[in-house]
Amino acid sequence: MSAHDAHYGGNLVDGARMLALFGDVATELLIRMDGDEGLFVAYDSVEFLAPVFAGDYIEAEGWIEKVGNTSRKMRFEARKVIAARTDVNESAADVLAEPITVCRASGTCVTPKDKKRK
Repeated sequence: MSAHDAHYGGNLVDGARMLALFGDVATELLIRMDGDEGLFVAYDSVEFLAPVFAGDYIEAEGWIEKVGNTSRKMRFEARKVIAARTDVNESAADVLAEPITVCRASGTCVTPKDKKRK
């Protein structure tokens, strides 16, 4: 996460940034499945589990759990894999021995029938 992503005091990153990452993951999943970017309809659940700060590195992952005619039920997880160490200096960071899950979500996307190419 960059300094631009920091939204609150202490360089805390807005949780909406995780949802933006999930939107990118959903787009890739839909392109791989349907050959089209599709549309994100709604989140069913969002859990913010740990803080994210400017300088942290986040990996976002998603998978399709259920496929309907046009709908795709998806789950997402974002994990912090590198943590900023501003207590050491402004550019210090540590690779985490175990990633920290910072956010989980589930949602539904749709690829309209006339847009599906696969």
